[in-house]
Amino acid sequence: MAGLRLTFHLAGINNQNFLMRDEETGTYWQQISGLAISGPLKGRQLTLVLSDELTFATWKAEEPQGTVLKDVPKYTSEYESKDWDVTMKRVPVVIRFPEHGLKSRDLMLGIQVFGASRAFPYEQVIKEKLVKDHVGAQPVLLVVAPDGQSVRAFHDRIPNLAGAPDFYRITETKPDALLMDAATGSEWNFRGCAVSGSAKGACLERIPMLKDYWFDWRNYNPKTTIYGK
Repeated sequence: MAGLRLTFHLAGINNQNFLMRDEETGTYWQQISGLAISGPLKGRQLTLVLSDELTFATWKAEEPQGTVLKDVPKYTSEYESKDWDVTMKRVPVVIRFPEHGLKSRDLMLGIQVFGASRAFPYEQVIKEKLVKDHVGAQPVLLVVAPDGQSVRAFHDRIPNLAGAPDFYRITETKPDALLMDAATGSEWNFRGCAVSGSAKGACLERIPMLKDYWFDWRNYNPKTTIYGK
């Protein structure tokens, strides 16, 4: 951030979302937003780094030479169990937003971009496989991988092409193609890149997306809208 390298530590919990404190200035930062909420750097914002939440199989298929961080033996007893998400569904929350028929721990895919925020119910996106929608005034695509669990979001615009391209899923099984666009007839993979057709080599712009519980997303995005609601 502005050339200053910070060292963060877990400092506390705020509405089940942890707070970080940096060693260099003693400033407190909110995990979900990267916003400094107290201390010398209050009001400063960390830059969001694009990340994925993928199944291991999907990640390994895309990154066959990728390496995996090993467990640290002396801390393995402190790691969460594999059914952590199942356990968390039963943990009470301290704040509630009983809106739109949503439960506090319903999983959402949250997008905050183009000056707006919008939440997409995870299970609904998984069911639909391809979601064509808008965040603010801009068109977006949410695409489910062949594994049926991993999801990525893209700006629904093909570089150097005017107008909406109108994507749809390819029905037949192909090793590296999920979508086709009606404008150019090109096929696109889960990375958002065209692998055939006149658009081959072009890639859609990735959009940061956060998988989060409804109560947490809503708490930090009070003006959020909800897909399908």
